[in-house]
Amino acid sequence: KLTDLAKDMGGTSLGRPYAGGSFSVSENNFIAFTISRPSHPADLAVLNRKDGEQKRITFLNKTLFDYRNLGEVEEIWYNSTIDQRKIQGWIVYPPNYQKDKKYPLLVENHGGPILNYGDRFSAEMQLYAAAGYIVFYPNARGSTSYGEEFGNLLYNNYPGEDYNDVMDGVDHCIKMGIAHEDDLYVTGGSAGGIMTAWMIGRNTRFEAAVVAKPVMNWISKTLVADNYFRYADSRYPGQPWENFEGYWKFSPLSLVGNIETPTMVLVGMEDLRTPPSEAKQLYHALKLRKIETVLVEIPGASHGIANKPSNLITKVAHTLAWFKKFREDKD
Repeated sequence: KLTDLAKDMGGTSLGRPYAGGSFSVSENNFIAFTISRPSHPADLAVLNRKDGEQKRITFLNKTLFDYRNLGEVEEIWYNSTIDQRKIQGWIVYPPNYQKDKKYPLLVENHGGPILNYGDRFSAEMQLYAAAGYIVFYPNARGSTSYGEEFGNLLYNNYPGEDYNDVMDGVDHCIKMGIAHEDDLYVTGGSAGGIMTAWMIGRNTRFEAAVVAKPVMNWISKTLVADNYFRYADSRYPGQPWENFEGYWKFSPLSLVGNIETPTMVLVGMEDLRTPPSEAKQLYHALKLRKIETVLVEIPGASHGIANKPSNLITKVAHTLAWFKKFREDKD
């Protein structure tokens, strides 16, 4: 039996709206925890377990956010066309959003893939919204917080029907009237970079893409990354040399011959989890195919690019500049 005690824990990941946070339980029925909403990063809150009263006790960024107009965040649900599962997504509207105005849709895929996005503060999502994009960030199958069965749907099947879940979300946004077929953009980092590369390898619906810190080739990734020792029988059965066809089948590089979407490839030069060699495989393949592309290497950035504010801004600025390049004839 589970009982909800506190709510809205999180906010310690500033870049993107990931789950997380921290809490501490006292001996006298108090719980202290980090609290976040889309309108502010982590603050401190206290819950009195005796009466259930929850109180936010710090407002660390109030002087900044009093002078900022943030985008509104809305939860949406839609059905997967694969098996009719309910899929959760989130929309961030540009500040001062006008319903009768046409906006581009920016899809932002989360990492992991064993992670989730939620209604938490995100500097990146807000910056994209402030630049005039409606941002859609989905929790496709494989995300946490749906239960064990949902999370395990990607075992030996990744990327799999999570692709369909994301594209079904795009179609749902179009049906809502907030997205338009001729004005779609996509990005994501780590597992989100994998999904972005997979999406543009499976369709040509997006005007431009930014693939950040991706895995392009599961065989090379597994043998050069810092976590090489625990891939066998977790993501795919066996070691790469024992299951070559399986590892290759799920590698986005296997679809690179289909890509027609202008694509920026972005990676931190100190990334040990998805090393720069993975990003370069996509970049070099697109150059060989004469698809419009550019490689952005961020010096001093690890896999957690957003850990350093200047690197976060570098990532966002390059992403927006790339998308703007392909929006100029639409404005």
